Amino acid sequence: MKKFSVFAPQGNVVEGKIRLNGSKSISNRVLIMRALSGEDFLIENLSTAQDTKTLQKLLTTKKKTLDAGAGGTTFRFLTAFLACQQGKNVVLTGSERMQQRPILLLVDALKQLGADIEYVHNEGFPPLHIKGKKLLGGKVSIPADTSSQYISALLMIGPTLAQGLELELLGEIVSKPYIEMTLGLMKYFGIKYSFKGNIIRIKPGKYVSKPFFVEADWSAASYFYEMAILAEEAKITLSGLGENSLQGDSIITKIAEKFGITCTFSGYDLTIEKTNTVPIKSLNYDFITCPDIAQTLVVACAGNYMNAQLKGLSTLKIKETDRVSALDMELSKYGCSFTQADNNKWILSAKKFTPIPEGAVEIDTYEDHRMAMAFAPLCLVCEQIIIREPDVVAKSYPDFWKDISKLGFIVAVE
Repeated sequence: MKKFSVFAPQGNVVEGKIRLNGSKSISNRVLIMRALSGEDFLIENLSTAQDTKTLQKLLTTKKKTLDAGAGGTTFRFLTAFLACQQGKNVVLTGSERMQQRPILLLVDALKQLGADIEYVHNEGFPPLHIKGKKLLGGKVSIPADTSSQYISALLMIGPTLAQGLELELLGEIVSKPYIEMTLGLMKYFGIKYSFKGNIIRIKPGKYVSKPFFVEADWSAASYFYEMAILAEEAKITLSGLGENSLQGDSIITKIAEKFGITCTFSGYDLTIEKTNTVPIKSLNYDFITCPDIAQTLVVACAGNYMNAQLKGLSTLKIKETDRVSALDMELSKYGCSFTQADNNKWILSAKKFTPIPEGAVEIDTYEDHRMAMAFAPLCLVCEQIIIREPDVVAKSYPDFWKDISKLGFIVAVE
């Protein structure tokens, strides 16, 4: 098993400048829209994440079996894309974990639109046998508290349907910024829509071919905010981030203020600094619009000996791993716990956080890129941390270890 030992910069002072990778969320959406347009156009600063590379490859392959690996957006976006590609006859599969992640709600919605999709093994789970056909479109409904990736997958094929798409979201909407991101990108490429209440209407139309620049990844930026929170001193400049972003995870700028972190934009450079402001004693926050930064902030709270009461984390159980259980398991190594109290309440107990246990703690990553990146900054309060299977970061941020080394962290192979 590969392991990295991560040591904090000298004096626990984090300073430097990093150019972030392009947003995986934006990149994967734009790749689907380009494929649906039927024309080629330039995409600048495309993410180098493994999920994006896999999607880019699978959109052009002639193979009859397509392996999406561990990529959730890759698998879900392709499910809808392939269903409306007349003449396609493929099996869409993924990693062992992907085959445990539910796909029933998306498949049911596509079948309501006339899609021809069958389960290869277990009902409701990948792999899928997809026979692409021309779909008429029309009205369809889906639970609003499901993965926003299902909803985005449906929205993106909407303009290609003869009758367009009327999508009703049933109940409370989860991760709304991701839905708004999808719609904003569709609008950029010439698609008309309306979003009123819980109903989204997409008119039939053609994606316009025009160049696109992918802004940097706010999810990746969150780990540098965590470093600033846990450091003695911090001044980190991140390049490629705009103040007016389509990405919901940009809310980290507001949350970080609670921890005494200031953020200053200069064009597409963002400077994060730790001030002398007294940090909050505990965190109460609803992550319903930004669940991907929950791990980052849970670990940041633990490293600050802070308890937390959190909401909006229901989708964490169907991610790359059950992230609630994974956080609880790994934080228990430091004397903390992270558990679900009721249907929409999760409790972090971290007052007894033990910063220097006997020997360096080894953190399991559960094939989850965010576990590796969320726990690495803990070396700022624990002197050393060991990350098992560190290459998992390639899923979204391949240069993570290289980039934190530029800030003075020491990353050594065990």
